[in-house]
Amino acid sequence: MSNDRKAHWENVYSTRRPHEVGWYQAYPEIPLHLIASTGVGRNAAIIDVGGGASNLVDALLENGYSDVTVLDLSSAALEAAKARLGQASSQVKWLADDITCFTPPRQYDVWHDRAVFHFLTEAADRQRYMEAARAALPPGGHLIMATFALDGPSQCSGLDVVRYSPESLRREAGAGFTLAESFGGLHITPSQGKQSYTFCRFIRK
Repeated sequence: MSNDRKAHWENVYSTRRPHEVGWYQAYPEIPLHLIASTGVGRNAAIIDVGGGASNLVDALLENGYSDVTVLDLSSAALEAAKARLGQASSQVKWLADDITCFTPPRQYDVWHDRAVFHFLTEAADRQRYMEAARAALPPGGHLIMATFALDGPSQCSGLDVVRYSPESLRREAGAGFTLAESFGGLHITPSQGKQSYTFCRFIRK
């Protein structure tokens, strides 16, 4: 695990409230749409990679999904999400781990990542990420990814990012995945900034 990377995100979530970070969404409309578009049932196994303190886990539970895992590098982020959910947090599996070192403990029907992959500026880290995704998803499983688009910011939270088009993200996913759906979207930050995103849904071959 990169200690510097972990320290950075622990500091972010220890010093800023969840609704103060640039990627905050009051309601995760697009992630829910993409997950629904997979056609999986409410008992499908879903992992939210880099879920942090986001509201997606709340929305998934509210929509009846019963097998939800949240993975994040920051323990502080996970604790914030648990505190917000209260007793409902016991319905979720929580994993504090670095995605570039992650060995999936099981397989999942859906792997969701909003704004994690674009922080991986080193090719070796991106390769390890995709190795974990391939191991985590059986044939027919869904890989959902959202990154900054080509006209999106070049940095986020003080860190450099890699921006993607659907085609360049497809190349990163590699031969093990088929691109099923892609589109662009605009995220408005809490400070009213505009961020262009690329959204892709892949199916594991």
